[in-house]
Amino acid sequence: MSNSIYANLSWLPQPPDDFNARCRALSQEEAELGRQIQALASCSLDDNQLNRLAKVITKSAASGKSLKPLTSFRLGVLSNSTVDFIVPSLIGTAARHGIALECVKADYDQVIQEALSPDSLINSSNCDAVLVAIDYRALPLRCKPGSKEEADATVRSVMEYLQTVRAGLKAQGKAICILQTLAPPPERLFGSLDRMLPGTLRNLIERVNTGLAESIAGTTDILLDVAGLAETVGLADWHSATQWNMAKLPFTNVYLPLYADHVARVIAALRGRSRRCLVLDLDNTVWGGIIGDDGLEGIQCAQGDATGEAHLTVQRLALELRDRGVVLAVSSKNNDEVARLPFQKHPEMLLREEHIVIFQANWNDKATNIKAISEELSLGIDSMVLLDDNPVERGLVRQILPQVAVPELPEDPALYARTLAAAGYFEAVIFSDEDTKRAGFYQENARRVSLQKQAGDVEAYLASLNMEITFQPFDATGRARITQLINKSNQFNLTTRRYTEADVAAAENDSRCFTLQARLADAFGDNGMISVVICRPRAESEWEIDTWLMSCRVLGRRVEQMVLLQILEHAKRAGVHTLIGIYRPTDRNKLVEDHYAKLGFKQLKVQEGNDTVWELNVDTAEVQTAPMKVRTIGFDLLPA
Repeated sequence: MSNSIYANLSWLPQPPDDFNARCRALSQEEAELGRQIQALASCSLDDNQLNRLAKVITKSAASGKSLKPLTSFRLGVLSNSTVDFIVPSLIGTAARHGIALECVKADYDQVIQEALSPDSLINSSNCDAVLVAIDYRALPLRCKPGSKEEADATVRSVMEYLQTVRAGLKAQGKAICILQTLAPPPERLFGSLDRMLPGTLRNLIERVNTGLAESIAGTTDILLDVAGLAETVGLADWHSATQWNMAKLPFTNVYLPLYADHVARVIAALRGRSRRCLVLDLDNTVWGGIIGDDGLEGIQCAQGDATGEAHLTVQRLALELRDRGVVLAVSSKNNDEVARLPFQKHPEMLLREEHIVIFQANWNDKATNIKAISEELSLGIDSMVLLDDNPVERGLVRQILPQVAVPELPEDPALYARTLAAAGYFEAVIFSDEDTKRAGFYQENARRVSLQKQAGDVEAYLASLNMEITFQPFDATGRARITQLINKSNQFNLTTRRYTEADVAAAENDSRCFTLQARLADAFGDNGMISVVICRPRAESEWEIDTWLMSCRVLGRRVEQMVLLQILEHAKRAGVHTLIGIYRPTDRNKLVEDHYAKLGFKQLKVQEGNDTVWELNVDTAEVQTAPMKVRTIGFDLLPA
């Protein structure tokens, strides 16, 4: 049962019975094509179904049809095994995660040639990322067991090969490398001794995997842990000796959908499409039983009880997710005071009220509650995951709010936590100190909202926050977080341009660019980094605002005015007389459609595609300030 969770992608609903007919109908569609493709992709599809859907996606893209709201991504694929069957699964699966994927596939076993040649297919295709899918069977991993010297030499040789591939790709462009760990074979030579004896295949592979992880730490490249995935489902199940011998397939085709989903998760995370909020149902999800019927003593969430321990595992996973930055909310059909009792008084509960940012216990439907949670947190609906044992509630939310991720759950609550973890909704490609504080940021923001409701007068409310905003240029310390915000921010993002850490470093070191990172603290705590700006010279004495994004947590506090004042100050001192603002509409940033108009910019008649172009006279601009202290750090032009 547990292994079928992974083989069948059991967290996803089953595809409709008329799946093939719907795929055929998609070929005729124009309106809402991207959304319909994503809806079909969001089912548990086998490799044949993914292949059929991939054909629709590829044909639609080639004919110029819009696939919005899917985000375009070009992936190069390099491998020393056969990937012809893998590519369609990647394309079909990526749509599930909001990505319109185009794959550029190199010829079989041409890894080093493609990486080192400037005019190779991969290097000349302007890929967003390159998947380097190496299999252990095509590497020189043979030496004398027990010989540490030979083992060291073998590991060095393999690492040099991998680093040569990576360096070659990096020398030709800005593509991010997604490097796979090696899935070891199930066969052992010495039994348990294999893991520790130098020169055994298991020992060599483990050392290569460790070296690979260490070599890309702190870089823009990504590790795809195929070894961990294979060990999760079982190495004997993952590897098919027959399929390798016949077609050089690196793993059994049963796991094609699972592998493709893991690749797509990484791509989606690179594009800022990982989920950020876990909404928890309570009865028979967080605890066993119904609090309104069974009372505090009758619910099950205690050690020593099998059902209780199953639900405690859900609570434990929720807390671990919170510790790494996922926001927790509650949506329960219950009376509020009854629903809160276990959080307040049950001695075995791990989750407590202070862990929950938004607590919605009422008799509204779950879709209505999730909308309210989304609005109160200033997080998009597509940031939400609902964990609910009730299939009726799951179906309702999927129907009304298809952007919300709603995992299917098995009958056995002991597998709830495993299913949620297996779904990979919260995939991360970077982890910063601010991620550990994010849940606290939203908790404090909820308190600010409460204070605002009590204060009534906006000016009095803003003054009561005792805000302090700190501005500084991009620097090495903030670079990873800046990159993360650029790639994750969607709603308050004027252009949604995506940049790698290398791109951010280039802007940081370009004397022609003006860069800005802003942090905000107030009476309730530190909000962390809340805004990022990049301005580039467009013409003589003219700057274009290439990137302007802000955290939606600080909406309504006039932070955007303070950011603009800082831009204007630096523009004046740099001899710039005109600011050009670009608004590039997406399906997710309508929030800032009037951003420049509200700040006094004038819309130009010139339009660039769907973009609108705005202009502000630096010398005559008038901007309303906000009651907050301003600090500047690291600027040559302004005093610290």
